[in-house]
Amino acid sequence: MTRVPHEIHHALVLNLHQPAGNLDELLDQDSWEATEILYALDRIPRALWRHEERARVHLALSGTLLETLSSPGFQERVYGIVDCGSLLWYLQNTRIVRPLGTGYYHPVLPLIPEADRAEQLARWRGIGEHLFARTTFAGFWPPEMAFSMELIPLLRRFGYRYVLVDSEHVEPVTPMSWEQLRYRPHVARYGGDEIVVVVRDRELSDAQESGMDAGWFAREVQERTRWCDTPPLLTTATDGDNGGWFRDTSAGANFWSGFHDDLMTGFADRIRPAFVEDYLDAYGTHGEVTVRTGAWNTGWHHGTGFTQWTGSQAQRDALDRVGRVSALVHAAPREDSLWPLLRAQTSCHLYWGEAWVPRCHEDLDRAERAVYTG
Repeated sequence: MTRVPHEIHHALVLNLHQPAGNLDELLDQDSWEATEILYALDRIPRALWRHEERARVHLALSGTLLETLSSPGFQERVYGIVDCGSLLWYLQNTRIVRPLGTGYYHPVLPLIPEADRAEQLARWRGIGEHLFARTTFAGFWPPEMAFSMELIPLLRRFGYRYVLVDSEHVEPVTPMSWEQLRYRPHVARYGGDEIVVVVRDRELSDAQESGMDAGWFAREVQERTRWCDTPPLLTTATDGDNGGWFRDTSAGANFWSGFHDDLMTGFADRIRPAFVEDYLDAYGTHGEVTVRTGAWNTGWHHGTGFTQWTGSQAQRDALDRVGRVSALVHAAPREDSLWPLLRAQTSCHLYWGEAWVPRCHEDLDRAERAVYTG
């Protein structure tokens, strides 16, 4: 049986995050690594300009990264490396860039107290609306793609139309084929609320993260979607400022010059870059799914059970203390106690084994001191 292939729509998603103060620390301790990160960020709009008629990218920038890039002091410090003010202006180009909402301090949302989830989302909206000059954001990027169904009412309350989730955790409620499950958006329901679920292809995202050839990617995508009965939406999502593939400054040796340019010039007629909301407007959703609690895969971590952030006793103890200090802060909320509490929840504080756990406790100490001395 031969099928006439449908046009393939490709939603490219890049997560961009640096913890609070990290770029300043790197400038002091390893200036070339900081420079590579800044170049990787600055390269994004410049690479897209070369293909402005076709190129499309969704960007999820954490609140801490936006805070750093928009800081006058930081802008002055790195002006000879990157013009951060111009970079932020370039990212307002809605023809090629769609910003995604996220959590300000990049927390693993299902692991933090419920009251703090709303604070993380609200504070990101504050800086996001200001720097992107818009009041609505269609899509939501859960930091670390860490999602649980109980987040749906919160996301809907903030006006998000869709949320990105990893393919490993999506299960059908409506009967559907493997291709339909992975390459169509769906609806997920929790209580009386529902949201559109956009499924990240884990394997092709792994290839995007580590390095790939445009011809191989085109063949693989066509093979995976060949039995789709409607135009498919392929979603690939990775970090966009970490790893050599995105940081390499050599011509032809990074994601943009070694892959994206070739994809745009040689295969864009078969794999059409697309914004998720445009696809939803044209084709809608397919069926209903449920999403198991989990995150994306990082390194040797599978993403199930949040073991990246809960694997050791020190990590679990830190999370327990986050809950206790959160209850203390919310009993008499003050800005000088809320900010360090939320910063303590940064996913990086718990990701690197136990190396950064002390940073979590330092912020919790600040939050407690603000409560008791206020």
